[in-house]
Amino acid sequence: MAGKQALNIVKLKKMKEDGTPISMITAYDYPSARLAEEAGVDVILVGDSLGNVVLGYDSTIPVTLDDMVYHTRAVARGAEHTFIVADMPFMTYHGSVQESLAGIRRLMQEGRAHAVKMEGGSEIIPVVRAAVQAGVPVLGHIGLTPQSVNQIGGYRIQGKDAADARRLLADAKALEEAGAFGIVLELVTEEVATLISKELSIPTIGIGAGRGCDGQVLVYHDVLQYASSYRPKRFVQTYGDIGTLIKDSLGRYVADVKGRAFPAEQHVFNADDGVMDTLYGNRTEKVGNGS
Repeated sequence: MAGKQALNIVKLKKMKEDGTPISMITAYDYPSARLAEEAGVDVILVGDSLGNVVLGYDSTIPVTLDDMVYHTRAVARGAEHTFIVADMPFMTYHGSVQESLAGIRRLMQEGRAHAVKMEGGSEIIPVVRAAVQAGVPVLGHIGLTPQSVNQIGGYRIQGKDAADARRLLADAKALEEAGAFGIVLELVTEEVATLISKELSIPTIGIGAGRGCDGQVLVYHDVLQYASSYRPKRFVQTYGDIGTLIKDSLGRYVADVKGRAFPAEQHVFNADDGVMDTLYGNRTEKVGNGS
């Protein structure tokens, strides 16, 4: 997008202060990133949700650091003027700080991300603090954390009772204190997400967390119903149905090939005049000499 300047963490914080909503969408490859940038999205998240919607896994847990580097690099090529955040995948930031920083370095240097996202609260504070001190912008992620889905017992709404609400608020404040530039709130009750957003000086980005967040993020494939047998989600607004469009278009292509309707006259290339006569003449001569 010619002339567009990518946002940065200072501008994102200013958007919160000014009450300007932040738009974020996931992307996983060059064409999706390019289209997102052309649509004017503020931030692109290369989410480990690519495990579900691109790689065919039933969770984000199998996604590797190599996967994230590969897809982030493709997104960076497609959206050169957009702020890009890349997910740290499962168990790449829960060991030693040095091991965690090595993975972060790969996402930043090889993947060309502008920032990284980590799921979790107080338990990841040492890594968040170390990354920030090393000059890496970090986006936190609390509430429903898909990498911990086996531990928390499935995809459950967070913040429904007082104890859970206090835990979420404490985690959010700890992440802010550690230097995170923003926090994703996933599947958090609207009341608790609104309170957290008001209590923090850094932006909150909601996904299934109601209307009180400073911005919103959705998965590319959900927004566009880019799937076979798409399953609707309560917190998602779909704006297109390209899954059905793609399937129908491919079906028409198959039918045209089977019915010899494709390729048609306008799809073929013709040789110069006399070329075929020459070829047929050579073939006739060779057949006659050999008889």
